[in-house]
Amino acid sequence: MPLPPLAERLRPKKIDDFVGQKQIVNVIKSLLTKAKQTDFFPSLIFWGPPGSGKTTLARIIASELGRTFHEFSAVNTSTKEIEKIVPKEIKQKDKGLGIVMKDNKDKRPPIVFIDEIHRFNKAQQDSLLPHVEKGNIIFIGATTENPSFEVISPLMSRCRVLILKQHSEDELKTIIKRGVDLLKVSLEPDILDFLSFSSNGDARIALNVLEIAANLSGFKKIEMKHIEDGLQRRNLGFDLKGEEFYNTISALHKSMRGSDPDSALYWLARMLEAGQDPIYIARRVVRFASEDIGMEDPNALVIAISAFRACEVIGMPECNLALAQAVVYCAKAPKSNNLYVAYGKVKEDVEKYGNLPVPLEIRNAPTKFMKKIGYGKGYKYEHSLEAKKTDQEYMPERLKGKKYL
Repeated sequence: MPLPPLAERLRPKKIDDFVGQKQIVNVIKSLLTKAKQTDFFPSLIFWGPPGSGKTTLARIIASELGRTFHEFSAVNTSTKEIEKIVPKEIKQKDKGLGIVMKDNKDKRPPIVFIDEIHRFNKAQQDSLLPHVEKGNIIFIGATTENPSFEVISPLMSRCRVLILKQHSEDELKTIIKRGVDLLKVSLEPDILDFLSFSSNGDARIALNVLEIAANLSGFKKIEMKHIEDGLQRRNLGFDLKGEEFYNTISALHKSMRGSDPDSALYWLARMLEAGQDPIYIARRVVRFASEDIGMEDPNALVIAISAFRACEVIGMPECNLALAQAVVYCAKAPKSNNLYVAYGKVKEDVEKYGNLPVPLEIRNAPTKFMKKIGYGKGYKYEHSLEAKKTDQEYMPERLKGKKYL
């Protein structure tokens, strides 16, 4: 029989072997510890990007608890299939009010894992509610979409949502090294750097590319060409250490700052066609809109945010023109870094003076006692006819009259 893919063979079986997601792992460890004492484990929803470990964590939980594990994908699963494996509850007349499960040897609810739960419609998600509510199953859902938009509120309220992040490059390097050891191949540190960087935080991509490269190398020394072929794209000017990548980002930023839309468009295309994550570029454009344009043209931020959202919703290659529109707009817009400079000065004062007290006259006074001790006393409502714009002081006493803009 053919070997399973490398990502499957390397999937950790124990929670201590899991790489990354430290905060989430600590939460799961705590829940597992309590479950061994109480035999209760909550239903969960894992929300995170592809390759962040959602399925792996679900399998580890089932293994650590010793529970029956059923795995489904909402893409190709009907609720009838899930109903077939849900244990039927029966009341035991001779054992008080306890409820046990038919066809379940250890009489404990199994774990039902549904990947891409956001693909289920409202009715399908509704059908899970009775089983989750009665404790017939421990439900674990996985989604790459915001569950507050994609998962119905009743199901959300019965689950604990755990948010996973992209793997860092260092975490990916640890995972890749495990794959290198298993495949018994070798690769230079600079190639390891490139593969971890190019995988965009996705462990599955990193391992799939590594496995393809290992096959191309004849399971010997992996060269850069093998990795590039595995990625199925050319390395357009991004050197092994990442210096050229940062040079290109800088070129994009400075072209927009210098009001040169043609150059900005060129450097944008250089990154997109090399396979750079459009979300990363969109974040930089959003920052630019505030840092280098600011209040000179507030619409720049609106357009940058719209482009960012387009990258999230439709991805590449469809989002390339939305990014191009934002980049060209920012390049042509009038420039000012006043906001950036002003915030820097404010930050310095915050760090220097700490938590300066809010002036009494602009404090909120919702109770009689707070009014009695002076909260809100002397406040001048700016829109009243009696008030003058220079009357009211809003700064802490220590910074009275200070100007940043």
